[in-house]
Amino acid sequence: MLARSIWLVLRIAAAVTLVVVPFGYAITGAHADVLLGAGYGIAVGAGVGLRGGWGRGPWTGILIGSIVGVAAVLIDSILPYDGWAFLILPVLALAVGLIDGIGGSSLSGYRDVRREVLVVAVLLSLGLCPSVLVSQPFPEGVREAFFAMLLPVVVVPWTTLLVGVLCHRREGWRDARPPRLLFLGAVALPVVLIVLLALGVADEGATIWDVVLLVPLALLVLPAAAFLLGRTAITWLRPRLQVYGQLADYLRVMWVPIGGFAIGYLTIIVLFAGFYGMLGRFSPAGFDGAAEGAGITDWLSFSFFTALGQDFIAVVPASVGARVLVGAHLILSAGWAVVLFAAVMSSIGPKLNRIARRLGEEDDD
Repeated sequence: MLARSIWLVLRIAAAVTLVVVPFGYAITGAHADVLLGAGYGIAVGAGVGLRGGWGRGPWTGILIGSIVGVAAVLIDSILPYDGWAFLILPVLALAVGLIDGIGGSSLSGYRDVRREVLVVAVLLSLGLCPSVLVSQPFPEGVREAFFAMLLPVVVVPWTTLLVGVLCHRREGWRDARPPRLLFLGAVALPVVLIVLLALGVADEGATIWDVVLLVPLALLVLPAAAFLLGRTAITWLRPRLQVYGQLADYLRVMWVPIGGFAIGYLTIIVLFAGFYGMLGRFSPAGFDGAAEGAGITDWLSFSFFTALGQDFIAVVPASVGARVLVGAHLILSAGWAVVLFAAVMSSIGPKLNRIARRLGEEDDD
């Protein structure tokens, strides 16, 4: 059980990293910001995957973790104020909205909201630590990481109250009013933030305009918009993503034939790369644009584009022998695709029909 959980977390972490890191560097060049987004995405995605929920597989965790990670980097690049502290509320609200919209939670009262927000806050605390530790020297990084782990938990009451206000009109909602302690804990956050900004502690040189603009933006506008956007987007995507769950059955049947086609196609490419290289070495005039002493990588590139029926910009067949060789390559590649496709369809056709009948019966039920 433990080994299966570790393997699940590793798969989700690898997939989320593959999505978030390239998008992060496309948005910003700050390493700490990209690491922050990747940490958020991996932590939330792994938590969602381990908890299960809709889909019962790692794809839910990968989807939500990727959205959270990319959104964290994007919000950080848009906010006029620097610092990971301003990201906690909108990212926390976004993650809760995504989980609620995809069916991973049942928010029917303030107690349910508090539990869900607390779980996501702990996950964000874990995801925030690597970025803070890397961006600060020792031992300052350790102290700031400790504070960073506490901040998501501190904002839980406010986020719970905000999400509850946005959800209290849904069908089945139990609580007419928020609990008194929750309300007092939520109100404490804006009071403390206003006092700190007014005293210039949270931001040196803070003015009254910082208080007027920052407090509503950080506490109300961004978190509310993030929650509603995340819940609406994932609710719209959910039925459309179920199509990919059905495709998995077809892919399991077609995986071996697809692999066989790829191996044969790559074998043709490698074989003709050797032919092109041999012709280019013994008959340099056979190809225009070929560099003197062109290596196997050059001919592999030329063979790859030729197999796809695309012109390779740098190299053009000039002699009759080169044109005949390219023509034979094109005919063999096209013939391989047609023949193998016909063979595959005849062999797996009955299996695909059985899958289609089973899915049709499930839809009827």
